[in-house]
Amino acid sequence: MRRPLARRVGRPFSGLLVAATAIALLAGALLLTGLSGTAPADAEATAEDSVAVGFSRDMAVHHQQAVEMSLSVLRNGTSAEVRTLAYDIANTQAAQRGMMLGWLQLWGRTATTSGPPMRWMDMPPTSAEDRRRGVLMPGMASSADMAALAAARGHRADALYLRLMIAHHRGGVHMAEAVVADGSPQVVHRMAREMVRSQQTEIDLMKSLAKRLGDAEDATAHRGH
Repeated sequence: MRRPLARRVGRPFSGLLVAATAIALLAGALLLTGLSGTAPADAEATAEDSVAVGFSRDMAVHHQQAVEMSLSVLRNGTSAEVRTLAYDIANTQAAQRGMMLGWLQLWGRTATTSGPPMRWMDMPPTSAEDRRRGVLMPGMASSADMAALAAARGHRADALYLRLMIAHHRGGVHMAEAVVADGSPQVVHRMAREMVRSQQTEIDLMKSLAKRLGDAEDATAHRGH
């Protein structure tokens, strides 16, 4: 059952962080418990250089930044609608991240690797400039963007969060679509399809919210003249 809006938006930041962490850990634990008695996934489909492993590793990193961005606007934003969306994104992506880390453990793969990200998509290596800026994957915010979001307050935080998260979601959808077209285990396909569906829906919502915030700011500025 979804909590009433006032309660969801009003949850203290520290409580949200505990809840999101607990959901991620529970998701991973349930996954491992439910699959521990079954045969492992096909060895080729979950090999070190497979799409399933690369996607799980990289998307876990991608999701972690989305959670951090959402927690930031929950601390400093003003819009109830943006904060509600950020609450949902933080909890959903923390849970999905927990599941992907659980898959890696189940497959006998490490959560991190010394190799460059996105090799599973046959993308060009991340440029030295992007690495310097902290942009490791499609749509990820740079270190400067993350610092700006952390420093922003009120409607400025809301607007910056929406701009950064729209780009972040577009990158996530691009990554998930590559999995849907691949022969990865069915459980990975199901999550990738859900990511494409839910994140595209959230992109449409965020574009609408950003327009309404911009219109409200224009109206306020106009009244001030």
